[in-house]
Amino acid sequence: MYAPTSTNSPRSGPTSDERGDDLGGLTDFDGAGEILRAWGNGLRPDPDLTVSEWADRHRMLSGRASAEPGRYRTVRTPYMREIMDRLSPGDPTQRVVFMKAAQVGATEAGNNWIGFAIHQAPGPMLAVQPTVELAKRNSRQRIDPLIDESPELRDRVKPARSRDAGNTMLSKEFAGGILIMTGANSAVGLRSTPARYIFLDEVDAYPASADEEGDPLTLAEARSLTFAHRRKVLLVSTPTIRGLSRIEREYDASDQRRFFVPCPHCGAMQWLKFDRLRWQKGRPETAEYHCEGCETPIAEHHKTAMLEGGEWRPTTTAADPTTVGYHLSALYSPIGWLSWERIVRAWDAAQGSDEAIKAFRNTILGETWVETGEAPDWQRLYDRRERWTSGTVPAGGLFLTAGADVQKDRIEVDVWAWGRGLESWLVDHVVIEGGPDRHDAWSELTALLDRSWPHERGAHLRIARLAIDTGYEAPAVYSWSRAQGFAQVSPVKGVEGFNRASPVAGPTFVDATEGGKRLRRGARLWTVAVSTFKAETYRFLRLARPTEEDMADGAAFPPGSVHLPHWVENEWLKQFVAEQLVTVRTKRGFARLEWQKLRERNEALDCRVYARAAAWIAGADRWPDEKWRDLEDQLGAAPTDTDSAGQINRPGQAPQGKRRSDWLGRRGGWF
Repeated sequence: MYAPTSTNSPRSGPTSDERGDDLGGLTDFDGAGEILRAWGNGLRPDPDLTVSEWADRHRMLSGRASAEPGRYRTVRTPYMREIMDRLSPGDPTQRVVFMKAAQVGATEAGNNWIGFAIHQAPGPMLAVQPTVELAKRNSRQRIDPLIDESPELRDRVKPARSRDAGNTMLSKEFAGGILIMTGANSAVGLRSTPARYIFLDEVDAYPASADEEGDPLTLAEARSLTFAHRRKVLLVSTPTIRGLSRIEREYDASDQRRFFVPCPHCGAMQWLKFDRLRWQKGRPETAEYHCEGCETPIAEHHKTAMLEGGEWRPTTTAADPTTVGYHLSALYSPIGWLSWERIVRAWDAAQGSDEAIKAFRNTILGETWVETGEAPDWQRLYDRRERWTSGTVPAGGLFLTAGADVQKDRIEVDVWAWGRGLESWLVDHVVIEGGPDRHDAWSELTALLDRSWPHERGAHLRIARLAIDTGYEAPAVYSWSRAQGFAQVSPVKGVEGFNRASPVAGPTFVDATEGGKRLRRGARLWTVAVSTFKAETYRFLRLARPTEEDMADGAAFPPGSVHLPHWVENEWLKQFVAEQLVTVRTKRGFARLEWQKLRERNEALDCRVYARAAAWIAGADRWPDEKWRDLEDQLGAAPTDTDSAGQINRPGQAPQGKRRSDWLGRRGGWF
C-alpha cells in the first residue's frame, strides 16, 4: 500500500512548535483571526459549479429587467439548463448555436453565463449586439441590473462612479478579466482585444459587413482563436430569411438538437410542432396539442411536467464535433408566458398578410421565411389587366404616390393609388424626355406635382409624395428636391439586402451642391431596402384573385392586390417583372440572396419600388383604422352616411366643416 511521506519532508520554514501557537507573535493584534480566516478561505478552491447551478445559487433578477423578479430558477425554463451548462469550463464544447423564438429566456441565460464568468472563471469576454446603440441599451437594461442585484458580482466590479473605475457603459473590468460590449457595425469594437468568451446576440440582425471590413461573425470569432480549446462562443438569434439567416446556417452545420418532451398520456417522446396544435375554428381558447404517438389531446396545463421531463436529442451529426446546435419554438414557452391560445390568436391574425406570417414564423416558431422571388409571367399579367376610365383613380384608391427613375436621357414616373391593406392601382405612366441636364425636364416634373387626377367619387387627387432615385446625377436630384420641399418630395437611395430592421430608414442629411456652392445638410435622403419591396411586389402579384362569380357574391380582392389598367403596354409589363431572386455563393462559401435582371430594362419595377417607399414614408404601413376612414370620408361618403354634425355627405361632396382644398389634396397631400 502506498504510504504518504510528505510529513517526513524537510520544511522551508519553522514548524508550529518552533514558532509557538501565536506564530511567533505575528498574530498578536486585533483582527488577526479575521485575516487568517480570509486567508484560509482564499486557499479553498471555488465550488465546481456549472453555469445553471451558479445561476440558481447566485443570480437575482431585477424588477427593472425582468417580468418575474427575484431569484433565478432554471426549473422555470428547463430547456435552458443544458445550453447553459455547455458553456461551463468543464464541458468540451467550444461553440453553442441557439436558433430560437422570441421570449424563451435565451438572453437571460446568456447573462447568467456573463455572471458566471465574472465570478467563477474570469477571463476576457466580448458581448456583441447588432449595433453599438443596442449594446449601450443592453448594458443599461440588462448588464447593470445583473451586477447590481448579485452581491458576488457587485463585489468584483467596481462602482461606475468610483474614481478610475473600470466600469463604463461598454466596459466592465473585474479581477482576472474584462467584459467588452460592442456592436456588430463597429469593426474597431470587434477587433479591440482577444477574448476567451464571445456572446453573439441576435446575429441575424447584424449588418453584412462591419465598417466594410468583413463579416461581423468572422471578425468576432477570430478574437477567440488564441485560446484554442478553452474558448467558448455562444451564438443566439431569432432567424430571418432562408439563404440569408446566419443562425440557420450555423444551426444546419451543427448536430441540430431538438427538445423532446414526454406525452402525459402515453409517455411517447416528441418535439413540439405547430401543425399538431389543433383548435376549433374561431375559438383559440380550445387549443390543444395532439400527441404523435397516441393522438390524445394534451391540455396546456401539462406543459410544466412535460418540460421537466424533457431532454435535448441530436438529430444529425455535426460537421464540427466541438459545435452543438439547439432549436426551440415558442410552443415550449412556460406557463404564464406565451400560451398556446395566444399563439393561435397570432396565427389567425396573421392570415392574409405575408409580412405578418413571416413575423410569426420567425418570432413564434423560430423558423426562417422562404422568399419566393420567381418573376411572374408578364403574359399572365397582360391577361389580368383591368378596365376602368383612363386617367381616373378607382374607388378603392385613397391617396397617390409616385416613383421617379432618373435616366441619362429621360425621367420615368409611375403614379400609383393606394387603398386599405396596401391594395394598389397603376394610375399613370409618364415619360419626361431629356435627362437631368435639361432644365425643361425638371420643369415638367415640377408640373406633375401640381397636376391632379380625377377620382371615381368626384374628387381630384394630387400626388401626396413622390420618391425620386438619386443613383444617377444625385446633385441635380438634391437641388430639385430642395426647391420643391421635402414635405412632398423624398430623394431615395436603394440598398440591397433583407436583414434590415426597417425597409426604409432615414432621413439623413447629406450635403448638396447648388450653383457650384456646397450646402451643408442640404438634402434629406431616405435609404430604401429595394430587395424587400421587390419581394413584396412579386408576392402581391401572385395573390389569388376572386372570380367574377365570387365578386358578384360580394367577395373582395385580398389585401395587397395589384391592379393594372388595360392601357398598359407589353414593354412596361416586361420591365415590371424584369428581375428574379437567386441564391449565390460568396467567395467564402456563404449563401446570399441577390436580385438579378432577366432583361436589360427594369424601370417599371424600380418606379414601383420608389412609389411603395413613398407610401411607407407617408405612413401608410402604420396608419390606424381611423386614418383610413378619414381618407374615405374626405373622398365622399355614401349618401346615407352623416358627418359629426348630422349633415348628409354625398359622393363627390366635400365633408362638412372641411375646406375643399384640404379635401382635394394640396402640395404635400394630407400628410
